[in-house]
Amino acid sequence: MGHTSRLARVAVITAAATVAGTITAVVGTPANAASPRSAAVDRARDQVAAHADSLGWARGQALQVKDVVLDADGSAHVRFDRTYDGLPVLGGDLVVHQGAQGGFRGADRASSARVSLASTRAAVSPQRAADVAASSVGFRVTSSTPELSVYALRGAPRLVWQTAVDGVGAQDQPVGRTVSVDARTGAVVDSWDTVVEVTGTGNSLYLGSVGIETSGSATSFTLVDGVRGGGRTEDGNNGSTSSTSGTLFTDADNVWGTGSSTSRQSAAVDAHFGVAATWDYYKNTFGRTGIKNDGRGARAIVHVGSGWVNASWSDACFCMRYGDGDGRSYGPLVSLDVAGHEMSHGVTSATAGLTYRRESGGLNEATSDIFGTMVEFTSNTAGDPGDYLIGERFAIGSGTPLRYMDRPSRDGASADCWSKQVGSLNVHYSSGVGNHFFYLLSEGSGQKMIGTVTYDSPTCNGSTVSGIGRTSAAAIWYRALTTSMTSSTNYAGARAATLSAAAYLYGSGSTQYNAVNAAWAAVNVK
Repeated sequence: MGHTSRLARVAVITAAATVAGTITAVVGTPANAASPRSAAVDRARDQVAAHADSLGWARGQALQVKDVVLDADGSAHVRFDRTYDGLPVLGGDLVVHQGAQGGFRGADRASSARVSLASTRAAVSPQRAADVAASSVGFRVTSSTPELSVYALRGAPRLVWQTAVDGVGAQDQPVGRTVSVDARTGAVVDSWDTVVEVTGTGNSLYLGSVGIETSGSATSFTLVDGVRGGGRTEDGNNGSTSSTSGTLFTDADNVWGTGSSTSRQSAAVDAHFGVAATWDYYKNTFGRTGIKNDGRGARAIVHVGSGWVNASWSDACFCMRYGDGDGRSYGPLVSLDVAGHEMSHGVTSATAGLTYRRESGGLNEATSDIFGTMVEFTSNTAGDPGDYLIGERFAIGSGTPLRYMDRPSRDGASADCWSKQVGSLNVHYSSGVGNHFFYLLSEGSGQKMIGTVTYDSPTCNGSTVSGIGRTSAAAIWYRALTTSMTSSTNYAGARAATLSAAAYLYGSGSTQYNAVNAAWAAVNVK
């Protein structure tokens, strides 16, 4: 399971328009936005200018608003993307923090590098960059689209062609990579995966009989959720979905599926219910209406590929895609925690934008596992009760859960503890550090039974950790994600972000604050 992002292009397409350094609109907010939000943006712009040296702000740069979080006490957190000479800066994002009276309380930056280039004129043509990027991936390429950008995630900032390479994998699944090609030399600077792989009556595969929101009347119903932003569920027809096409499910009597995979509607019921449950979790818990907090529903496409044991979220199509599994060890990957996992990739993209590489990629995956788990617990269904196992419900035959949060190394590859080597792991395995932290923070260390599942979570430093409950742990992680983390946040940065969140929510020195500190120490993040 993973995540699709188009970081460079998203900065251009969805960010606020900027003319001569003046911010004219807030992303996802109407032009006549409430005055507190607009005032926070105006102050943040002035504060960046006032702290130009520490924030790497200089002539030729502009800010584009990505998100604004307003706290109940009047504090604000304004998230900006940065441009240089009109070009998006990958690693230029920052979050400006303001106190209740609007005063500057500091900022979090994705990179400490000062953006300054001798020229923004490329020596390498876009076609050459597209060809270099396409030749660097290991799948059949359907498109390779470069955009001139500034790369500042690591090392000295440089001019690059940020290239979105899309294609089709061996099982007809959508695949993609973002490839940064040096615009001076034509060398590949960096790359990471971008297709990431997690009221009618519905008879589902995994949840039993459930109620689902549909549209239509009489003898014509569709799997469109008019209550939750028009979210819809489609049949991928087991073909390649690189074109993001699907067929909307329809039904004559508004009774969907049979509970068996012999009906293509059954998997659609699970997916449709999971999207609704994830929407409800974010809205009821954090007041977030939809993935981008803009009221827009997402698409779910089931029956993707041939024997594909995976699921994915894509920013490009604003959709989730689910494989049918291999039929031996795994069935269709439409379980509740996977729906929560994939939609949470979209939430991460709309907020912190954690780059899908190295430790930030592990944090991206951990975030999706954390909130996918919370969706499962909060939904409290009889067919799929909450647990700290990822993907256990679609495991059949000899299949096992994809990941274990109490002791991630049980899968044979994930990391229980942080080390200097964690960043070199596949992001699905480096996520183990974040998953282990969240389990310890929620439940504590040692052996215990939760529901019908037995857990045994050791610590990396031999300590004993007491949990604060999953609700408080999730609140801390969400606030850290939406107010402090940036595209390049690593595990040390996540520790600082969650401590800041705990201090805000519960007080510095509180039981919760101390537990965050202890849980990070227990996974070797100090």
